[in-house]
Amino acid sequence: MRRAIIAEDVAEPVGPYPHAVQVGPWLFLSGIGPRQRESATIPGVIMDAEGRVIEYDFALQCHAVFRNVERILQAAGARWEDVVDVTAFLTNIERDFATFNRIYADYLGHVQACRTTVEVRRLPTPIAIELKCIAYLG
Repeated sequence: MRRAIIAEDVAEPVGPYPHAVQVGPWLFLSGIGPRQRESATIPGVIMDAEGRVIEYDFALQCHAVFRNVERILQAAGARWEDVVDVTAFLTNIERDFATFNRIYADYLGHVQACRTTVEVRRLPTPIAIELKCIAYLG
């Protein structure tokens, strides 16, 4: 069994892919950012006239990402306890890692999923965080 998952209350993907794909008992989430549905606004981001990020509120972005992931999990019939692996992409690990760690614990601290956190130079939209998750629905 293979099915694509699109959560109606999460921002549309920025490319030709679904929010997640379920294959058998496994659920693979695409990279999920903090954008909001329809407006595609990014919480806490202030941009200049050329569209460059001047300032951002990382905590707001983190909470928005976790809410988006949770909505996708729910659309697939899953919950946080089903998550087995998380890859986090941060654009400024030195500045934002402690905040990420604290907020991550609020959502996933009880789950004890595997996790990898890496710094990337940029992400496809002007966001500071993106999560990629794998869940087991067996």
